[in-house]
Amino acid sequence: MMAPHAGLERRVLSALEATPARIPVVIGGCGTGRSTLLHALADRLGRDVCQYVDVERAASTPERFLGAVVRSTPFAWGADPSPASARDAFDQTLAFLARVRATGDRPAVFLLDEVLELRTFESFPGLRHVLRELLQALAESGNRFVLTSRYVARAHRLLRDGMARFEVIHLPALAPAEVSAMLPPMGEAAADDREFLGQTVHALADGRAAYVRAIGDATASMSGRGGDPISALTALLTTDGALTAWCGYRYELRLHRARGYGALKAILEILADEEPLTLTEIAVRLHRTPGSTKDYLSWLEDVDLVVSRQKRYSFADPLLRLWVSLHARPVPPSVDEVAREVQAYAAARLPHGEPSLAMAAAAGDRKGGWGIIEID
Repeated sequence: MMAPHAGLERRVLSALEATPARIPVVIGGCGTGRSTLLHALADRLGRDVCQYVDVERAASTPERFLGAVVRSTPFAWGADPSPASARDAFDQTLAFLARVRATGDRPAVFLLDEVLELRTFESFPGLRHVLRELLQALAESGNRFVLTSRYVARAHRLLRDGMARFEVIHLPALAPAEVSAMLPPMGEAAADDREFLGQTVHALADGRAAYVRAIGDATASMSGRGGDPISALTALLTTDGALTAWCGYRYELRLHRARGYGALKAILEILADEEPLTLTEIAVRLHRTPGSTKDYLSWLEDVDLVVSRQKRYSFADPLLRLWVSLHARPVPPSVDEVAREVQAYAAARLPHGEPSLAMAAAAGDRKGGWGIIEID
């Protein structure tokens, strides 16, 4: 199975090798392949000159973050630090990132995944402008950096004033040919069948790498029943399905990074029922004023849960919309309900005139029942 966005590695490497080196900032929504790209870069450049840091996992207090980064580094940086305060710990972190060198006095390369999560440090005394200070320190350093974030709107806002060294790189949706290349072996499927499967998975997954991988693996595991991606997606979205857990985690993660949790959930449920909707239409359904509704929508846009096109709002991720429709309810959906909703979703996304996999899926699954499919 081919890694997603393999061609983007060359663009990132070109930025790192430029004179002076640029700092790529790779942004894209959940499941677009940011972390996979960073790990591929680390393998290509060599783990002795690279340090990958999952900021989202490691950022707790400035003191503990500093200790975790220094203890896991492949670079020589003396004894464990003993910061006197949160401010001192952050200053030492900036000094480490900016000044440490790889073997032979080569520039160190830092791959900072979900870098905007360092914003959590701004609740500590003396740390009001953490991200601005970080960008300034990286821009002035002789080391190399690749940054990522799932928060597209926030990243653009942070970088809008611009520093010459930063280069924003959007992770695009995968093309149908890339999806076909990512699919695992599908038994004795002919080349034409595999291409058709790739086009179908691409439409169902909205070109997002994580969904492609999940649907592709599930389809391959069900290949004895025809390798049907609509059946696979239905199984993945049942109550115990792997995509149900995956979507639920990222749904809650984004809502907790925004303001107005309850009202935001209500708006997402409204849009799950019908989209796109105007501000006024959403305000009427929400029973709130247009002014307060506009604030709520801006907070949803800030964490890239909704997008606005021609003053009409809709989900940024259509498969997440399907998940909300199925699971944001008091009672878990039955298998039959999931099957009906997935078939309607597929019918809306697949090109008109394609063979009806949905009908085949429904017939096959009435005979075979559902299995639980896990994804990494």
